[in-house]
Amino acid sequence: MNHRLLTCAFALTTALASMAQAHVMDVNTKKAGATVQSTMYGLFFEDINYAADGGLYGELVKNRSFEFPQAFMGWQTFGNVTLKDDGPFERCPHYVSLAWAGHTDRRTGLVNEGYFGIGVLKGEEYRFTVWARAPKGTARIRVQLIDANTMGERQDFATAKVDVKGTEWKKYEVRIKSPRTDNKASLRIFLDGRNPIDLEHISLFPVNTFKNRENGMRRDLAQALADMKPGVLRFPGGCIVEGECLENRYQWKNTIGPVENRPLNRNRWEFTFEHRYFPDYFQSYGLGFFEFFQLSEDIGAEPLPVLNVGMACQYQNRNNEKAHVPVDQLDPYIQDCLDLIEFANGDTTTTWGKKRAEMGHPAPFNLKFIAVGNEQWGEFYFVRMQKFVDAIRAKHPEIKIIGTSGPDSEGENFNLGWEAMKKQKVDLVDEHFYRPESWFLTSGLRYEKYDRKGPKVFAGEYACHGKGKKWNHYETSLLEAAFMTDLERNADIVHMATYAPMLAHVEGWQWRPDLIWFDNVRMFKSVSYYVQQMYAQNKGTNVLTMTMDGQPIAGQEGQDGLFASAVIDKPSNTVIVKVINTSKEKQPVSINLSGIKGERTAETLTLTCTDMMAENTLDEPEKITPQAGTLACTAGKKSTVINDEIAPMTFRLYKVKK
Repeated sequence: MNHRLLTCAFALTTALASMAQAHVMDVNTKKAGATVQSTMYGLFFEDINYAADGGLYGELVKNRSFEFPQAFMGWQTFGNVTLKDDGPFERCPHYVSLAWAGHTDRRTGLVNEGYFGIGVLKGEEYRFTVWARAPKGTARIRVQLIDANTMGERQDFATAKVDVKGTEWKKYEVRIKSPRTDNKASLRIFLDGRNPIDLEHISLFPVNTFKNRENGMRRDLAQALADMKPGVLRFPGGCIVEGECLENRYQWKNTIGPVENRPLNRNRWEFTFEHRYFPDYFQSYGLGFFEFFQLSEDIGAEPLPVLNVGMACQYQNRNNEKAHVPVDQLDPYIQDCLDLIEFANGDTTTTWGKKRAEMGHPAPFNLKFIAVGNEQWGEFYFVRMQKFVDAIRAKHPEIKIIGTSGPDSEGENFNLGWEAMKKQKVDLVDEHFYRPESWFLTSGLRYEKYDRKGPKVFAGEYACHGKGKKWNHYETSLLEAAFMTDLERNADIVHMATYAPMLAHVEGWQWRPDLIWFDNVRMFKSVSYYVQQMYAQNKGTNVLTMTMDGQPIAGQEGQDGLFASAVIDKPSNTVIVKVINTSKEKQPVSINLSGIKGERTAETLTLTCTDMMAENTLDEPEKITPQAGTLACTAGKKSTVINDEIAPMTFRLYKVKK
């Protein structure tokens, strides 16, 4: 035998040996299984990590109405500035009066520092608005964007003037175009002349907000949410819903109507973590329930509001009955739920539907879901929840109700929570699990054993928290992808899932890991974001059975760290297979697509990295991203076959037209 024949024989033997060692996976494309809900993969918003003010909400001025307990927090004043409290807005009465400093060379005015600075982009316009009056009939202010570090020749780099006429309060507007990008600018206002002026609700917004709304969202962050193609948006929390006491719980009725008259609320995350303490963390409510509903509509997600059940945070008030509303005094809280449904869905002749229309949205928001309570547990919660369920069912049987199983992913309180929610016949149960790597690796069959006759599952808050390293490194994101195959396989019982938290300012975070990180002018999507996006954009319409040796592929013994699931998208007639290799070795696989015949080309999307501690950053926002490709599929005896070798610690998705 010559050398060439020997070489060919060796290559053939090697190929056959490799194929013999391949993990054979069978996908039955002929029978579509459980429906994958449109809400399957979504987003969870909570105002933690400066996610609202200083983040998604486009306002650039901190403490714009001087309502912080320390009225000038966020402001530096100079000259003759007086704080007053008889302003035009009942729930935000404070304003400032600027008067002549008494000498030609002296100045009166104030400077706002923004949220860790004011971020402006080169060439972009910014809308400055203020409610003002001139006690003497006329007055003028100069509005400037200034360089906070003052190292240049001039402090100001953009200036505009506002002439105020009349002694009555009126809203004024001017646009300022920034000639440069600055992550740490400040806003300065000078009194121009000797005539005094009163200023209230001093605001600066990008003109170019998401969907160009005047009271809108920061464009790049909102676009990242839309790009995920989420099915549901849960808001406004989270522990925000509870408050550390009932006084600072989130109250939706305070968040609607004119933004100038929405009262300030203390953010319960201001003081929660001593090692990450932010004394200037409050809620302006500029991003309120109307804006949440509108954002849901804008990004194509079902709105899922969460309301207070008459309880403060149980973590901070364990077994303290006095911290919660007595059971016989729950009526105002229950009425809040009923009124919210009317606000979202009522016609314009109803009390709350009319208020929605007055805010610019006559058409209903088509609310389908409402959640009551967040991470509550035990009899404190159960007895209160029952009253909400009874009232909502009686008036709005069309609305699906979501209860909670508490903060644990298993254990006594978790089991009691599920038992109570089944008894109350809620539609979905909200589960939360922030767990280490080992939990995600061993929970690949979590939902196979769930009762199919009870409520459905909403995995409302979850993330893999690396043991001793809680940040967005690659390994934890990959393990989240592996776990999500179980969500997909069990779409008959799991109807919603949302990673948490969603947003974090790089200088103002209190909790990590997080889905999206940002500073004042830049942002990056974590690897976890891309995992969520790969699922959300490829959720399909129906589950397909996918097995290895007749068993679900869930990292079980003998499966070499492989996790997998499959769906079909009926409108496009496409089979979508997701395979995750969580082992440190490459894994050859042979995926038989029964019901499809002949040679095909698979579109692939691959998320991989050799450094388990690597992460995306502001400076390297696309360090780890999914890469598109193609792969030839061979014709088997009765099926189309995908033969592939999946690299260590890799998530690969295949799409094959049926």
